Amino acid sequence: MSIYVGNLDYSVTQDDLNEVFAEYGTVKRVHLPTDRETGRMRGFGFVEMSSESEESNAISELDGAEWMGRELKVNPARPRENKGSFGGGRRNRRF
Repeated sequence: MSIYVGNLDYSVTQDDLNEVFAEYGTVKRVHLPTDRETGRMRGFGFVEMSSESEESNAISELDGAEWMGRELKVNPARPRENKGSFGGGRRNRRF
């Protein structure tokens, strides 16, 4: 399982998130996606912890908490939706 962490300040680092979540158990991995074009952080991240009970505790304690001047959105991460390679729908073209 993985934890989604939203509404992050754009200056947050992996070490920052690791430090916060380490209070609730062992952090296995922190991932902060960045924008492909600008390289800037996108304002959300994912945290994996060593057990589901640690993840559940972190979610219940941190969801809605204020950190770095922002109210965190913390919940179980959903599987990534497959939107196709271009993210668009089909277009009917008549020749």
